[in-house]
Amino acid sequence: MHKLANYLPAGTLLLTLNLFAFAVQAAPFKPRSDAEVLEVLPARATDPRMRELRRLRNELAARPADLATAVQLARAYYSEVAAEGDPRYIGYAQAALSPWWGMSAPPSSVRVLRAMLLQFNHQFDAALADLQAVTQQDRDQGEAWAWQTAIHMVRADYTEARRSCAEMARLATPLIGAGCTAQIDSLTGNAAAAATVLREALARDPKAGAAEQLWVLTRLGEIEQRLGQFPAAEEAFRRALSLDITDGYLLAAYADFLLDQGRPAEVLLLLKDRGRSDLLLLRLALAAKALNTPALAAWQAELAARFDAARLRGDSVHEKEEARFALGLLGPSQAARALELARDNFAVQREPADARVLLEAALAARQPSAAAPVLAWMKASSIESQKLQALAQQLKGQP
Repeated sequence: MHKLANYLPAGTLLLTLNLFAFAVQAAPFKPRSDAEVLEVLPARATDPRMRELRRLRNELAARPADLATAVQLARAYYSEVAAEGDPRYIGYAQAALSPWWGMSAPPSSVRVLRAMLLQFNHQFDAALADLQAVTQQDRDQGEAWAWQTAIHMVRADYTEARRSCAEMARLATPLIGAGCTAQIDSLTGNAAAAATVLREALARDPKAGAAEQLWVLTRLGEIEQRLGQFPAAEEAFRRALSLDITDGYLLAAYADFLLDQGRPAEVLLLLKDRGRSDLLLLRLALAAKALNTPALAAWQAELAARFDAARLRGDSVHEKEEARFALGLLGPSQAARALELARDNFAVQREPADARVLLEAALAARQPSAAAPVLAWMKASSIESQKLQALAQQLKGQP
């Protein structure tokens, strides 16, 4: 049986984890010499994760064609993205796989990892091609089914998501199988029932692994929040945090909840010293603006520099976050720019957060017709969301 809790994208995708981090397009980095410093890691030298990364890096440097070590190192880098939100690790992971990266049919272990990295860059077709090739060869490759589910979810292809979810569920623990189905149900008109399923599944399996519980509790918190069940949502998020697993997506989701609840001071405490993640730095800046704290100017300038640098790289995968930056931090003068970013983003990925930023941008720009793709998605999916419905009603009131 595969341990799918470690593979299921947290977001549904981005970033995940497994869509957790704020994605960037990262080409493999090759040092000019063995003496060149790749990075200064923030953790202490005694941190077990950092020690493991150093060990694997040294082993791969000694044997660069060792497939097992390369895969292990790439996975370790990917885990750092999920935990800390530092997008540089995506490039490091790709570099570890460079001997196999360009192959049309690399080993399955590389192919799954390549798909995970490709989806970070929104290269969903290429990622699906790799994942489908893996499951055609081995139908019991649970991780590949999990990532297919995630990609179909982010594209709002719920029929295909259910198909791949069913394949994954037969290989997963009952808790993860229930969670996979429930997250699809929660977006297709059965949110209250999905929340009940998740609560009951957690109660039936109180000794489930911490990673499994975290994934399911985060999903539950988001569902309850969309339904307007705010005490239940907070309970789920806090239970997930109490598991003491560093997860960037959970931190971002709970920070958004706190911002919506008018509790920005708690966001500053929650995300203290986590500004390396673009995803979390944005939430810090939004909280700082709400409180008018001195840190706002520096954080806003840093975010602007990061977005500018992404554009210079030709990176277009961060549009949702930049739209929020424009709306929440730069103000009404940037509404048209925010709308352009949000519209382009929704053309690629269609999750509730993507829908929300497009609705908000359309309102700010006073262009209600620009929200038509979101309104069509809401009708087709039957999604239940108090916030999205409220925004849609506001749009109807605009001339």
